[in-house]
Amino acid sequence: MENQKYAKIFKLCLVALLVVSVIILVWGSMKGFEANDGAATNVLLYWAYIVLCIALAAVICVGLYIRATTDPKSLVKIGIAVLGAAVLFGLAYLLASGAPAVGYSGAKLPSATELKMTDTILNLAYIVGGAAVLSIIAGEVLMSIRKK
Repeated sequence: MENQKYAKIFKLCLVALLVVSVIILVWGSMKGFEANDGAATNVLLYWAYIVLCIALAAVICVGLYIRATTDPKSLVKIGIAVLGAAVLFGLAYLLASGAPAVGYSGAKLPSATELKMTDTILNLAYIVGGAAVLSIIAGEVLMSIRKK
């Protein structure tokens, strides 16, 4: 009985999001996405950000709820993973220089905060990419050792 209640609430939320999305899309199409300094485009992008945040929050909250009800001990593993991600982000932030962009000739120069965050994300991508390559190599080596 409780599952049916959640299914109905879920369907109503999906229909509401779909209706608002269609209304924004039709409004933007009628107003013109390039007219008025791209105001309709901005609204559409902000709506996409909102829907993405709703989806992420729903996945995280539902996942935590299911984990907490089925296996409360697994919440410790999730906490360790979140802590590890925070440490990884902190390491990437500490390694970020935030130096001004060389050769940039745009109209608006990025602020120091924007430069620091850009460098942080690049460092994070390098760290995660390197870890992925190393894990592939280590996995192949371990598989070849185990087959012998």
